[in-house]
Amino acid sequence: MEMLHKIAFIGLGNMGHPMCTHLARNGFSVSGYDISPEALSRLKQIGGTPCTSIAEAVHDADYVISMVPTGRHVREVYEGAEGVLKHARPGAMLIDCSTVDIESAKAVNAAAVAANFEMVDAPVSGAQPAAIAGRLIFMIGGTEEGYNRAIPPLKAMGHTFVHIGPAGCGQAMKICNNMMTGMSMVAISEVLTLAERLGLDHQTVYDVVTKGSGNCWALQAYCPVPGPVPTSPSSNDYAPGFSAEMMLKDMRLSQQAAASSSAATALAGAATAFYQMLVAGGHADRDFSIVYKLISGRLSSETLKKDVT
Repeated sequence: MEMLHKIAFIGLGNMGHPMCTHLARNGFSVSGYDISPEALSRLKQIGGTPCTSIAEAVHDADYVISMVPTGRHVREVYEGAEGVLKHARPGAMLIDCSTVDIESAKAVNAAAVAANFEMVDAPVSGAQPAAIAGRLIFMIGGTEEGYNRAIPPLKAMGHTFVHIGPAGCGQAMKICNNMMTGMSMVAISEVLTLAERLGLDHQTVYDVVTKGSGNCWALQAYCPVPGPVPTSPSSNDYAPGFSAEMMLKDMRLSQQAAASSSAATALAGAATAFYQMLVAGGHADRDFSIVYKLISGRLSSETLKKDVT
């Protein structure tokens, strides 16, 4: 296969690793950096080049792609003394796929522009299953030129690419999307709990609601009860496709954005409290759909000892 562009990928975790896998499969030369030795080892196994620093990874890359947990991490990756803006080659295209606060996305983009780099925020939807399948949806904030330049590597990892607007708009769209996902999972968990107590079978509820007006992604593709969707985390003891801790982070981002824009989001606030209870109860690393077990009473109150205020 003809070698395409050189990619430096920063952040090789549950999302970053499968994204790198698809880049490598599509002919890109992938170098990567992560603080985890295990993550670097996995990169080598798929034909990538593990690096000992961000500087080493990015020095000759055509594209720098990042997938890290928070806005603080994004700012450190790009603006830090050993970061991308000081060590990437001139003309490299910068793509941040993390989900972070809008203010951090705008600040990093402004720093990139000041350093003569083109940058977009390009958070994703679909969670780990879509990353593994190469079917991610990218919500892209930045200039039209940045959007067009970002598309070639994104095509290796996803199937839908939407230019949302200027810098920060990709993050705004992602926050709204995940707010809906978090609320939907709580809502369908309440529905399934009520249905069970009314004597209805989970499979029957799934079959009917997915064909009716109550259908939603949280039920159809990510059903929180084991059985109806064999590929959903609930059918694998809630092994994380997207952890409760990460959903809590995103729901908090939604509440931060709502507060800053004077938007009323009472339902999202209530949903946020459920994910806070999960994390406080020791379930941070399990899939966020385990909120069903909390709502249905299947998680013992003994696991919820910590202060959740």
